[in-house]
Amino acid sequence: MAPEAEPRTLRAHASDNVAVVVNPGGLPAGAILASGLELREAVPEAHKLALADLAAGDAIVRYGVVIGYANRAIPRGSWVHEGLMTLPAPPELAACPLATNVPAPLPALEGYAFEGFRNADGTVGTKNLLGISTTVQCVAATVEYAVKRIQAELLPRYANVDDVVAITHPYGCGVAIDAPGAAIPIRTLRNLSLNPNFGGEILLVSLGCEKLQPVRLIPAGALPVLEEAPSVAVMQEAQHGFGEIVANILALAEKKLKKLNERKRVSCPAADLVVGLQCGGSDALSGVTANPAVGFAADLLVRAGATVMFSEVTEVRDAAHLVTARAATPRIASEFLHEMAWYDEYLRAGGADRAANPTPGNVKGGLANVVEKAMGSIAKAGSTALMGVAAAGERVRQKGLVFAATPASDFICGTLQLAAGMNLHIFTTGRGTPYGLAVAPVIKVSTNSGLAARWHDLIDIDAGRIATGEATVEAVGWEILSLVLDVASGRKKAWADHWGLHNEFVLFNPGPVT
Repeated sequence: MAPEAEPRTLRAHASDNVAVVVNPGGLPAGAILASGLELREAVPEAHKLALADLAAGDAIVRYGVVIGYANRAIPRGSWVHEGLMTLPAPPELAACPLATNVPAPLPALEGYAFEGFRNADGTVGTKNLLGISTTVQCVAATVEYAVKRIQAELLPRYANVDDVVAITHPYGCGVAIDAPGAAIPIRTLRNLSLNPNFGGEILLVSLGCEKLQPVRLIPAGALPVLEEAPSVAVMQEAQHGFGEIVANILALAEKKLKKLNERKRVSCPAADLVVGLQCGGSDALSGVTANPAVGFAADLLVRAGATVMFSEVTEVRDAAHLVTARAATPRIASEFLHEMAWYDEYLRAGGADRAANPTPGNVKGGLANVVEKAMGSIAKAGSTALMGVAAAGERVRQKGLVFAATPASDFICGTLQLAAGMNLHIFTTGRGTPYGLAVAPVIKVSTNSGLAARWHDLIDIDAGRIATGEATVEAVGWEILSLVLDVASGRKKAWADHWGLHNEFVLFNPGPVT
């Protein structure tokens, strides 16, 4: 084979008995690796091949952990796919170690800053947005109509305001508002309104008769500006039709725009960043290219004093024992286990379990099961100690690495991370997705260079160069940090913002609907 077509594989850990194919298009039967191993059959790109003969019942090891058991004999050189594997049991939560292997603090990283919008509460925005929140789905269409008018008629007069965002959702009425599960969507909506990129000038639109009343969504004192009547528009109070309703929203919006327009970007330390990490459309290269590079960047951000949150409960559940061991204290480890246990019960009550997680695209990309997916996913969290845990919809309060509990759904995870206070998002993908958020910039990192080449105007950083040996994890990690600071400063736009690709807010609502 030509040098550029030489068979290439990646082994994540010295104890692994499988390796992942790097070559675009995969490797044919008969291909011979540098070790002398000959492939017995064709193996697709990003899929696994057996490095040793495996008997039925033998452990299949990747990342140094058992990701499954062979359900039949697998000769060395064979393609190891999901059909040949039995899913192992998840770690017993009660047996997880509590803060037994706490990493030592890494050296501080001084002198890194970005240009952001400082808020009165001490938080910092990477965007300067007017947010228009809603109490109930009934007003969504009206608010979206008003937003189009604001963007066309008012926004051009206020050059320092980036955009107007409607926080619409399918909630607020026809639900059991006092059920325990209702706490999650309510606090999510409340904390979305408090996201740093809205600068404290949120406007609230209510229908008037809904269960989720404005005072319940934003309790007195939670957002002082909403204690003033001019910050709340109630549609049912209008006396002269739709025109009056929209005119009222526009008038209130203009008052907010005037205040927001006075804001200017100022130099802020990197410690003011709250960065959310997520992966979507993952493949088996995610855990050895993009996610480790993001993990290295996460360590750099933590060293600079920033907050970095990882999430996606089902995609860390099989690594729970690894997370609890590195928690800063036993209490933090116990809080993490509480979120894992809550979600286990949530899935059980719904007649599902963690095995429902992998998508057809994940499997086509070489991820055999949720265990393999989790071990690759956890690489995004880097190597520092876990400093805090936030339940679904809660704000994160700690600096350093934190866990914000969310489902693995891209859209629900992104919404909950915004509620947690995220002002910038890093998203890794192997299969590709146009996912984006209106409230916070989304930096996309591809796991393979083929995706980066095909989607050259959607992918911001190509981590596939790690697989080909063109770059190291550390080099791509530093590249990610540099882009984070540029995007947070408004000096560069992530592709999702360039094209205006912004997904809808999606609430997590485990409560009953009436």
